[in-house]
Amino acid sequence: MLITILAAAAPKGDNPYGLEAALREGGIIAQSVFGILVLMLFVSLYILFTKLFEQQKIINQAKRVRAGFWSSNSLREGAAKLEKNSAYRQIVDDGITAQEQYKELTDPVEAHDWLHGSLSRSEGTINSALAGGLAFLATVGATAPFIGLFGTVIGIYRALIKIGAAGQASIDAVAGPVGEALIMTALGLVVAVPAVLAYNWLIRRNKSIMEDLAAFTNDLHGYLMSDGRVKPQSVAGATGPAVKGSAQTKSGAAPTQPGSEPLNPGRTSTGAQATPTNVK
Repeated sequence: MLITILAAAAPKGDNPYGLEAALREGGIIAQSVFGILVLMLFVSLYILFTKLFEQQKIINQAKRVRAGFWSSNSLREGAAKLEKNSAYRQIVDDGITAQEQYKELTDPVEAHDWLHGSLSRSEGTINSALAGGLAFLATVGATAPFIGLFGTVIGIYRALIKIGAAGQASIDAVAGPVGEALIMTALGLVVAVPAVLAYNWLIRRNKSIMEDLAAFTNDLHGYLMSDGRVKPQSVAGATGPAVKGSAQTKSGAAPTQPGSEPLNPGRTSTGAQATPTNVK
C-alpha cells in the first residue's frame, strides 16, 4: 500500500529520481530504512484491526449482560448465557471460584477482602490483554519520524559527496539527490501519523470498556456478598419510573406488592391498627 501511494505520486515515465532509483542509489542503508518503515506500517495496521475486533466483541458482550444476565436465578445460570472465554464470563467464573475457595481457607480472611482481591485480579488480567500491542503503536509513533530522518541524513550525505566529487553545485545536480533523500522523511511521517491516531483511539475505547467492566465487577461483588439480594438497580428494578411512596429499595429489588409485605406487630396487612383480642 505504501509503495502504491508513492508510485502514484511519482511522475510517469522513466524517472531517474523516483523511489526505485533512490533505493538503488541509497544502497543497503536506504533499503533497510525503507524495509523497517514498511514493516512498522503493516504491523501497526494489523494491531489496529485486531484490537478493534477484540474491543467490539467485549462491547457486544456488555450489551448481552445488560439485557439478561441479572434476570437469571443464579450466577451459574447467568454465566451460561455468556460466551465462553469472554471477559464477562471470566469475571463471573473467577467470582464463583473465589467464593468456593473462601470456604476452604484454614485461616480465613475477611470475605470482602478475599472476593475483592480475586475480582480485581481478574479485571487486571483483562485490562492487560486489552492493552497488548498498544506499546508497539506508541513506539512506532515516536520513532518512525526519526528512522525516516536517519534515512534522509544518509541520503543527503551521499548526495553532498557526489556533488563534491563532481565539482559543481547546479540546481539539477542538487535537487535530484536531495529530493530522493527527503522521501525517507515522508515515509516516516506516513508510518508515524496513523500509528499515533490508532494508539489514542484504542486507548480511549479501552478506557470506556474498563469502566463498564469495573461497574459490572462492583455489582458482582455486591451480589456475592449479599447472597443474591443486591442487584443493579437499572436491571432488577421496576421498568417504569419510581412512584413516590413505593417500596423500591436502593439495591434495585422489585417493589413490594400490596399485601405481600411482612406484618408489623400490632398492625394488619392493610396497615391499620389491629384490635387486641385477649384484653383482660
